Amino acid sequence: MNFSSSNAIDLKRTLLMAGLLLFAPFAFGQEGTVSIDQDPKIDRLLELYKTTNARVNYYTIQVGFGSYEDAEELKADVQADFPQWTPRIIFDSPTYRVRVGNFRTKLEAERQFLEVRKKYPAALLLKPEQVSRRNSQ
Repeated sequence: MNFSSSNAIDLKRTLLMAGLLLFAPFAFGQEGTVSIDQDPKIDRLLELYKTTNARVNYYTIQVGFGSYEDAEELKADVQADFPQWTPRIIFDSPTYRVRVGNFRTKLEAERQFLEVRKKYPAALLLKPEQVSRRNSQ
């Protein structure tokens, strides 16, 4: 009797699994369309925001410079020491410079610069380039 009830249970399981596999694609196949109606002024505002931010110059901290290999190594060290920033390598012939941060105000830049100087004494605080509003528009 155990043999036949075991076969019945196996048959039920097999049929249940086959049924689930056959109908699963239909159960999760949902289709739909999303339509977003937004004011055209929003696109204009986003473009204005992008162009304004592209013209804004920031204070940055140059941690060091050297060959490409040196800059890559320094970039990795800076990333480990200051994970809140994304260091970047800037090529300025003939050297590669490692810089971090985009600070809008001098006060904010100087505070962070003091922290960086503790670990990297050769670091420099770089001022933003002066761009006249008349020439940039």
